Amino acid sequence: MPIRVDPQTGLKIFNTRAGKATEKITGKGYSLVEDKSLTTLPPQPVGAVFNAEEQDRYLAFKEARRGAADYMAMEGEFSKYLEDLYSTKPVPRESLHDECEILVVGAGFAGLLLWYKLKAAGFTDVRFCEKGGDVGGTWYWNRYPGIACDVESYSYLPLLEEMGYVPTMKFAGGFEIMEYCQNMAEKFGFYEHCLFHTTVENTQWQEDSQRWTVSTDRGDQIKARFVVLANGLLTTPKLARIEGMSTFEGDSFHTSRWNYHLDLEGKKVGIIGTGATAVQMVPELAKIVGELYVFQRTPSSIDVRDQRETTQEEIRTWANEPGWAKKRRARFAKISAGRTAMKANDDYLAGKVPDFKTVKKHAKPLSTEEMVSKQLDSNFRIMEQIRARVDAIVDDPTTAAALKPYYPYGCKRPTFHDEYLPAFNLPHVNLVDTAPRGVNKINENGVVHEGIEYPLDVLIYATGFEWMATSTFNMITGREGQTLKGKWEEQGTKTFLGIHSHNFPNLFIVSGPQGGGGSFNFTNAIEEHGDYIVWMLKTMQDEGATVVDIKQETEDSYAEHCKIADINTRPLRDCITYYNGHGEAEPGSLAYYGGGRWHKYRVEAQQSLAPYRFEFER
Repeated sequence: MPIRVDPQTGLKIFNTRAGKATEKITGKGYSLVEDKSLTTLPPQPVGAVFNAEEQDRYLAFKEARRGAADYMAMEGEFSKYLEDLYSTKPVPRESLHDECEILVVGAGFAGLLLWYKLKAAGFTDVRFCEKGGDVGGTWYWNRYPGIACDVESYSYLPLLEEMGYVPTMKFAGGFEIMEYCQNMAEKFGFYEHCLFHTTVENTQWQEDSQRWTVSTDRGDQIKARFVVLANGLLTTPKLARIEGMSTFEGDSFHTSRWNYHLDLEGKKVGIIGTGATAVQMVPELAKIVGELYVFQRTPSSIDVRDQRETTQEEIRTWANEPGWAKKRRARFAKISAGRTAMKANDDYLAGKVPDFKTVKKHAKPLSTEEMVSKQLDSNFRIMEQIRARVDAIVDDPTTAAALKPYYPYGCKRPTFHDEYLPAFNLPHVNLVDTAPRGVNKINENGVVHEGIEYPLDVLIYATGFEWMATSTFNMITGREGQTLKGKWEEQGTKTFLGIHSHNFPNLFIVSGPQGGGGSFNFTNAIEEHGDYIVWMLKTMQDEGATVVDIKQETEDSYAEHCKIADINTRPLRDCITYYNGHGEAEPGSLAYYGGGRWHKYRVEAQQSLAPYRFEFER
C-alpha cells in the first residue's frame, strides 16, 4: 500500500511492510550450509609470526594506488544512482515553520533507539527528519540479495525484550531486520514524529534565541533547542572513478539502491568491488545469472560464518529470563574485534560459562609496542588460516591465488561467508583480478581491462560508502558563523567523546568521528551515546540550563588523546581502508582507537561536569 502522509504536518500515518525482493531472489540472507568442510577453518599455524614480506607486498600495493582519488561522489549524471527505488514518490505537503525541543536527523537504529530512550525519560517534543521513505537507515537503503547482519542478531538488534521478539537466525537477514525496524516504529509511536522523504540541508545556530534553525529540501524552517545527528557512519554511497562510465549502454546501478525491477535471470552481469557487500551477494547472484564477472582489486578475507537457525530451546529459555538480551549484549561488548566476536562461544554469551577464551597473564604489563607486536603475530596466524581456507575450497590455482588476502587482518573489513568461495568453482562465475589500480575502462558494451573486453547486460557497482562523510556535517553552522566541516578542515577533527564539538552548542553527534563507546557491535555504541544524550538533557533540566557547550581545552585534550591512540596502534592498520580515509586521513580524525579510555573520559565528565559550559535562559 502507498505511504499516506498528512499534507499539513508531513507526518506518516501508517507504515509499509518490507519488500521481499522477487520470487527468484528472496532476500532472506545467508543460507544454512550443511557441508562442514565449508564451515570449518584449517588449523592455525603454531608459532607463526608476522611476515614482513606480506606487509611489504601490501605497502607496494598502497603506493600503486591513488588513495581517496579512486572514488567520486554521485553527482551530475551519476546522481541517478541515488534515486530511491523502494517507496512511492514523496507526497506533497506544506512546508513547516514551527518549533520543537529536539530535532533528530535519521531514522535508522540510532534514531529509533534514541526515540525509545527519550520517550521513556519524558522528552516527547521530538521531531525526526529522514531522507528515505521509511525507517531502517542502512537496512532501508541496502536491500541487495543475500544481505544479512555481520554481528549475531541476538546482540545486534536493539530492544528485543521490549519488542518480545527473537530473530529467526543467528545472523538475521536484512529484510527481517528492515521489518523489525518497522515494527519498532509502530509499537513505540515513532511514525507520528518523523518527516520522511525529507533531507536536512542546513542547520544554523541562532545566538539570540539559543535555537537551531533547521532547513530541509521540502522548504521547512524548523527551530529546535537541541539537534542530534543520528544519520550513521556509512550513509553516503561512493563510486569508483573509472574512465568511460557514462558510455555504458546496458543497465547499471549501485548496490545501495538495488534495482529489483531488472530481471537478472540468464543475464551477463558484472560486479565492480569485492568488499562486504559483494561477498554477501555474489553467491545469490550466481544462482540465477547466466554469466557473472567479479572485478576484484583487493581480495576480502573470507572467514567462516556457520549460519544457524535460532533453536526452540533458546526461544523458551529467553522467554523466562528477564534481561537476557541486555546481558548478552553486555557480554558481547567485552569481545574486542570482528573475528573474536564471530567465534565467541554461545555458552559464554548466554552466561553459561565465565569466559570464552583463556587470557594469558604476564609478569608485568605489556608496553604498547609489545601489545602491537603480539597482535600483529596473532593477526598473521588468522590470515594464514584464511589463506589456507581459500586453497582448500577453490579449485583453480590461479583464481585461488588472486582470492588470498595478503594484508594484515582488519586492513579491509573482515567478512564471513560459507558460500562465497565455492561460487568461484562454478563454470559461469569468473574472477577478474584488477590489482592494484582497478578496472581500466568502461565502454558501451561493458568493462575493459588489460585489453580484454567483458560484454555485459548489467553492471553493478559494489563500491561502498564514504566513512563518516564530511558531507554529513558540511552545512552545520555554529557560533561565529563557523561550519563544522570548515572547523575540522582547518583545525583537524576535534570533538569531545565524538559527541560534542566546541562552539556548536546543543548539538550531539551519535557515533561520529572519535566516538568510542562501542565494540564490534555498532548497536552497543549507539546505546552508549543515546544514554549519554538523555543523561545530558536530564542534567540540564535539573540545573535549569538551556545551553551546553564543551570547553576548548577539554576538546583539545581529547583530540590529542585520539591522535596519540591512533598513532600508537597504527602498525595494525598500515593500509588503505575506509577507516582511515583510504590512507589520507589524519591520525585520530575518524575511528576511535583508545579502547576503554572513552568510557573513562565519559564517566569522569559526568561525575565532575568540568568539561561543560552551561548557559541559562536570558
